[in-house]
Amino acid sequence: MCVAVFASVTPAVSFAASTSVVGREVDALLARLETSQCQFQRNGRWHDAIRARSHLERKLRYLEERTILTSSEQFIELAASRSSMSGEAYRVRCAGRAEQTSAAWFLEQLKSIRDSHPIRPD
Repeated sequence: MCVAVFASVTPAVSFAASTSVVGREVDALLARLETSQCQFQRNGRWHDAIRARSHLERKLRYLEERTILTSSEQFIELAASRSSMSGEAYRVRCAGRAEQTSAAWFLEQLKSIRDSHPIRPD
């Protein structure tokens, strides 16, 4: 009973406690977004990277309640590329770089993560 109560009041902030490759890659993607100093557009309004991460974490929790993500690309496609309300693509703009879709930005970051620090299964 204590375990059930604990589990029900402990929110899944992301995949932080996960040992899966997907979970660790998604955590790394969200960390990169938060520290990027880029701006994130959703539904026509620009937000700072910290607020964007918070929004994507809420979407991630929603997804985790309904499905098991089998790849980081699936996270990008289902949570980080467009508004589930309007269908409008999210956009990212970073100083000194051309504005791009968030899907393109996250896929670029994922490639960099995999190239520089391959995450291996436990």
